[in-house]
Amino acid sequence: MKVVFLGPPGTGKGTQAKSISEILNIPNISTGNIFRQLAEENNPLGIEARDKYWGKGCLVPDNIVTDLVKERIQNPDCKSGFILDGFPRTLAQAKSLDKITKIDLVIFICSYEKEIIRRFENRLQCNNCNIVYGLEKEPRKSGYCDECHKKLVKRQDDNPEVLKQRLKIFYKNINPIVKFYEEKGILVEVNGEQEIEKVKEEILGKMQSK
Repeated sequence: MKVVFLGPPGTGKGTQAKSISEILNIPNISTGNIFRQLAEENNPLGIEARDKYWGKGCLVPDNIVTDLVKERIQNPDCKSGFILDGFPRTLAQAKSLDKITKIDLVIFICSYEKEIIRRFENRLQCNNCNIVYGLEKEPRKSGYCDECHKKLVKRQDDNPEVLKQRLKIFYKNINPIVKFYEEKGILVEVNGEQEIEKVKEEILGKMQSK
């Protein structure tokens, strides 16, 4: 099954995508995590993406991120399907993806801006495991990852000013994408303000009904 997870920053897309991918045994592909990893490795593309775009709350250009996704989903582990976390982020990206492969289902996780801001204020991430911790998933040892025990960090794009910019860009771009997938009959909405397990149950239910 080829699935796209959409939703505003901070709605738990990454957490849900990781969990569902493990249940279905298909890869979870997050373009944000790929770019962050490249930046950590001092890869020129990752550094450029961080310093010019996502580090300032801006979108990485369509051609760069689309080529990245195209290359990734051609890997052997994607033969049985995949989950795209947070991609596409523009209508142009959605149309390009449509030419590359057929998407079976689009999960749109909805949440109000007030709740998103509250979650961001308490969000930390492990740069090694890419696990996100926050209000509903706190680490067993404060400030350290449960899995690898490395110190958790505040993401560069999680500061208030960058967040406001990210939300502004998201809401500007999302309506055409939603309409695009609604017309294809493959978009479903999920309430992202529930507890993590409830959100997961709703997502699995929507997937099973398809």
